[in-house]
Amino acid sequence: MKTLKYLSHRIYTTWCVTWFVLPFVVTYPFQVVLLRKAKWYRHVHNINRFWSSSSLRMFLAPLQLEWRMHFDRNKQYVFTPNHSSYLDIPLLLHTIPGFLNFVGKSSLTKVPLWGKVYQKLYIAVDRKSAMSSAKSYIQSVRSLEAGRNLVIFPEGTIPKTAGEKLLEFKDGPFKLAIEKQLPVVPVTMPYNQYFLPDLDGKLKVRWHPLKIVLHEPIETKGMTLQDLPALKEQVFQIIQTEISKHNNTHVNRYSDHQKISTLSQA
Repeated sequence: MKTLKYLSHRIYTTWCVTWFVLPFVVTYPFQVVLLRKAKWYRHVHNINRFWSSSSLRMFLAPLQLEWRMHFDRNKQYVFTPNHSSYLDIPLLLHTIPGFLNFVGKSSLTKVPLWGKVYQKLYIAVDRKSAMSSAKSYIQSVRSLEAGRNLVIFPEGTIPKTAGEKLLEFKDGPFKLAIEKQLPVVPVTMPYNQYFLPDLDGKLKVRWHPLKIVLHEPIETKGMTLQDLPALKEQVFQIIQTEISKHNNTHVNRYSDHQKISTLSQA
């Protein structure tokens, strides 16, 4: 049984990696051409959405999209998702329509091939550098002024407690939302860490259902920076509560599975 389980896992990992890499490789030449002019960047973003959607479908894992908000294409939003896996950005690309902009760690720009695309299309930040943080903030402001919706992970990095406990939120996304008087949309992705965990560079894919919850927007009209701590805490509690609910469900399912396995062996 252990050998069969190992082989099935290796086959599934190979299948997922193949279908993650293949759409990108096929579309990469088109991306390179379109990256030559800024006015074509939207098309590159759409190609990346196609890449993400294709990969997610081929992972053969159920994906539940739960919209608790009404997405108005004529409005702008600051999306604040929890960060739990390298699967987060593909899932957000697949789910949220429009020409999104992401604020992500600078190491993404060093990924072969994809790094060049990210550097042109999105915003990279080295959170250990005050200068880099300031530059990314200015880029974020300009992106909002250009009409793009913005996705910022308020935790800043993937925590070791992903799927259980959130890291303390950074001020950045909430400061931006208040200064621009834009609604904040909390986003919860409760299962990504089970499917593709962050294992310090080691790749391990495990089949697991996926889900993304886009909560109701929190309006910031009339707020000032004095309201920032309360806004940040409100978003934190919304996401943490949702994560805890799904984590309990996952643990209960796993316990039931273990009981069934034990009984069958007996």
